[in-house]
Amino acid sequence: MPIDFYYLPASPPCRNVLLAAKAIGVELNLKHTDLMKGEHLTPEFVKINPQHTIPTLDDNGFILWESRAIMVYLQQQYGKDDSLYPKDPKRRAVVDQRLYFDMGTLYANLADYYYPVIFRNASYDPTKLEKINDAFKFLDLFIGDNDYSTGSNLTLADLALVVTVSTYELLKYDFSPYKNVSRWFAKVKATAPGYEEANGKPLLAFQELIDTLNKNKK
Repeated sequence: MPIDFYYLPASPPCRNVLLAAKAIGVELNLKHTDLMKGEHLTPEFVKINPQHTIPTLDDNGFILWESRAIMVYLQQQYGKDDSLYPKDPKRRAVVDQRLYFDMGTLYANLADYYYPVIFRNASYDPTKLEKINDAFKFLDLFIGDNDYSTGSNLTLADLALVVTVSTYELLKYDFSPYKNVSRWFAKVKATAPGYEEANGKPLLAFQELIDTLNKNKK
């Protein structure tokens, strides 16, 4: 039975899962869910996910949402080894910390600063930009001299973080002062399996969404 994946290519959390699936080697049955058309609010979808959010996974009746939870589930259920999500408690805890940092700080600050401007025609808040700068300082510190965010090998944390950082890049945030982040970003883009298909090309859908919204504002 296929693993149904309700998603929208423009969505960074959806791209998290697409990238993880490529790295794990699991096929997803992609079910495009257009939020602008309210497809997440249909009775059929709300029955699956009462929070009516994407991404949502349906693995033969096992329903799960929240992208980082889905990433971990797919790895634990279908992963061929533990390199992406170590079994060792201490190494896994570091991966978890980076995932939570991405969710609660790096991506949260992106959404807080950019989304009101993109989706509600608000003005940029410079105090929120300072929070982004601080987040990148932390990420730069976390990476240090390592190839990846938790050490010498690619993990789920890198896959979530690279989606967020690539979205910052699309939104013209200049992270070049953070040399470790810039080096790491190039490394992950070059080594994450299926990067272009799972994140590079879908990222363009986010730009198209922004362009459409800007056109409609005129």
